Order: sequence, then C-alpha cells, then structure tokens
Amino acid sequence: MSQLSLPDSVTLRVPGSTSNCGAGFDTLGLALQIYNRVTLKRAGSGSEITASREEDARGQKMVETTAKAFFAAAEVERFGFSFEVNGEVPPARGLGSSMTVIGGVLAGLNELSGARLSRHQLVEIANELEGHPDNASAAILGGFCVARCDPKTNRYLGVVRVPISDELVFVVASPSVEMLTKESRGVLPERLSYFDAVKSINSAAFFAAALATKDYAQLRYAVCDFMHEPYRLPRIPNGRMAIDAGIVAGALTGWLSGSGSSVLCLAMRGSEAAVGQAMRSAFAEVKIACEVRTLIADNDGLKVE
Repeated sequence: MSQLSLPDSVTLRVPGSTSNCGAGFDTLGLALQIYNRVTLKRAGSGSEITASREEDARGQKMVETTAKAFFAAAEVERFGFSFEVNGEVPPARGLGSSMTVIGGVLAGLNELSGARLSRHQLVEIANELEGHPDNASAAILGGFCVARCDPKTNRYLGVVRVPISDELVFVVASPSVEMLTKESRGVLPERLSYFDAVKSINSAAFFAAALATKDYAQLRYAVCDFMHEPYRLPRIPNGRMAIDAGIVAGALTGWLSGSGSSVLCLAMRGSEAAVGQAMRSAFAEVKIACEVRTLIADNDGLKVE
C-alpha cells in the first residue's frame, strides 16, 4: 500500500471483556457489548506520541509501550501520532479497560502503517505486553475465547473462539472500588494445593464445554474457583454475597470479573432485573454504591469505524 493511500486518522471500536470466567485463570475471556473508541491521528512530522486531551494522559506510558511493540513486530518505520480514548468501559473495574486501549492502538497503527498484520498477530503482540491472552483474544476477536500459550515461553499459540447467543445476559455490578490488576496479582499464592487445582480445572472445563455446546442449562452453579477468587474476592466488601444473591434471584452462575472490582452473574434473558437488584442490594448492605449493567456478548471483536 502506498504512503499516499494510507489514512491520516482512524477510530477503532473495541469491546470490553470479562476474563477468567471463574477458574479459567489467564485463559478464558469473553467480549461484552460495552465499548471504548480509540482514535489515532498521524503527526505531521517526528515520532512523538501525544495525548489529545489532558484526561488521556493517564494512558501515555501504556500507549507508548504498545506502539513500541507494534513497530518492532510489524517492522515498519516509526511515526508520531496523537491518541484519544472515549467510551463506556470503566477503568480498574475488571472489564478489560486497559486492553481496549492496547487493542485499539495496535489495530489503529496497523491501519495507519498499512502493515496488514492479522488479528491473531495483534493478539500475539498484546499477549506479550500483558503476559496473558484472555482479555486480548476476546477484545480483538470477539466471542468466548479459550486461548493457548506455549508453556515454556508463554508465546500465544492460538485460540478456540465460540460465538455466544443473546439468550444469555451478563449482569455486571461494578462497586465504587478500583482494583488495579498489578496490585490484585500480588495477593495470589505462589502455590495451590493439588485438589484445589483439580477442582478448578473441572469447573473451567465444564464451563467451557457448556458454552461451546450451547447447553446453557448446565451452567447452573457451574463456576467454582480455587485459583484466584478466594484471595481477591475478600478485598471487595460483599463481593461474594453479591454473586450469591444474584444466583438466588435467578442467575445461572457468577464470578469475579477479571481481577475486580466488578462481579458478574450470567443469566437467561428475562431474569436480569431481579438479578441486578439483588446484586445492588448486597453492596448497599455495606453502604457501597455500585453501577449495574446488563450486557450481552460481543461476537465481532474490534472494528474500524
């Protein structure tokens, strides 16, 4: 593609996501219909990267790191650009906000440079940046993603992607508590007991099989995690109670979304109002405000607008 035919600006719509889905730690990711839009504009000269607005400056370092990884992988000449992030995905709430920016920058630079990297190549770069492919595969590819990495190098090897029916709704309660992923990983143990690992593997495999075969009734109480939730959920007042209350109110199952602070219940369409109210009430008991969203799956992944 000639330089003259390349665009000067591009906007990417990138879905938020829920990762882990219980016991699928760093492996399972599911894209949701909540979006951020990332706009990149090529600079007239130089290689400087700048935030278009003061509120975007918070992501400066992440954007610079992402751009450096893209230019190295794509083997194209560096150029400067400005960036702007708008949308609905709340930061530090376990809904993949950081990955919407990383994915948007990678895909945006792919368009501006004419590099023509595939979506799977973009997931590979994102995985190298994040160290895990769950949010990366979901945000870029869409749907329910079961990603695989090399056990020695952690290099992204591929993904099995399953479209999710809009019969299923995801009721997300996001309390007014921020949880940074880096800090949340610090509470995880260095070792797990053998039987805790076995129980978690059983839950993750059963959950993935039920979604893949669309046997949604089997999802009732399907999530049972011993990998990370026992260590992270106690940091969110009434987080466990909110999930349990949603299930009592009619949800099929629920989990801590990513590293939190959002908790999520999976339900069949029609029960979302009761489930959302039950989750909200659980946080109200400890005087914590929360925002409740009812979402459905995004099966398309990121899009150029």
